[in-house]
Amino acid sequence: MQLIDVDLEKCKRDGICSAVCPAALIRQEGEDFPETIADAAQFCIGCGHCVAACPTGALSHARISLDDCVPLRPDIEPSSDSVEQFLKRRRSIREFKENPVPHDVLEKIIDTARWAPSAINIQPVRWLVVEKRADVRHLAELVAGWMRVAGYAPRYLAAWEKGRDMILRGAPHLVLACGSAENDWASIDCAIAVTYLELAAQAQGVGTCWSGLLARAAGANPSIREFVGLEDSLKIYGAVMIGFPKFQYRRIPNRNDAVIKWF
Repeated sequence: MQLIDVDLEKCKRDGICSAVCPAALIRQEGEDFPETIADAAQFCIGCGHCVAACPTGALSHARISLDDCVPLRPDIEPSSDSVEQFLKRRRSIREFKENPVPHDVLEKIIDTARWAPSAINIQPVRWLVVEKRADVRHLAELVAGWMRVAGYAPRYLAAWEKGRDMILRGAPHLVLACGSAENDWASIDCAIAVTYLELAAQAQGVGTCWSGLLARAAGANPSIREFVGLEDSLKIYGAVMIGFPKFQYRRIPNRNDAVIKWF
């Protein structure tokens, strides 16, 4: 199979696949059927735009099965008001219930997050899930040890010494977004993926909060990398505490006005 196959019976020669291809790999002249340029397979990033945009399902891609492309359902599209409220009501959760999040729910949340955009569709994020509460607790201890040596965040360390976990907040789980240290875009791609993960978690009634302390400590304390079995080639770009929220938030606090310069 070549990079794309066109069903001549279904194709309306509307030029949509050619127009949406970000690398301009599909060409169509006049009333001809679309076809790929030479070396298209070398430059294709596998984004799936061509398959997703074709209104008649006439185009097949060698790397993207048409059968695996889920059709959109207009009947479940949220309204602009519901999207606005959903985004505005997200809170960083720092108090969690004792009961853990079921494994299949964690899996579903991460599975949804893999649709986050990434530079040239490399999809570089590697997820590492610390699923046991005891292991999360041990990581908090390792972070506290680093804080002690580095003299970092003394107020948080003092709270830890008194028995209050302000490091990983007693979270039942921890999700780490990792990427290659050689990839210049990995930090941004991981940040976007974690944002998707947070919103996917909220849709499941699960709370999240970034852990900057863990991410910072992991870069300086080899014992953290060793404990989670992180490969030498990978770096932690995002760490997220995750669990069921202990409390519900019922209002949306205000934010500063957007700082915008219009041209």
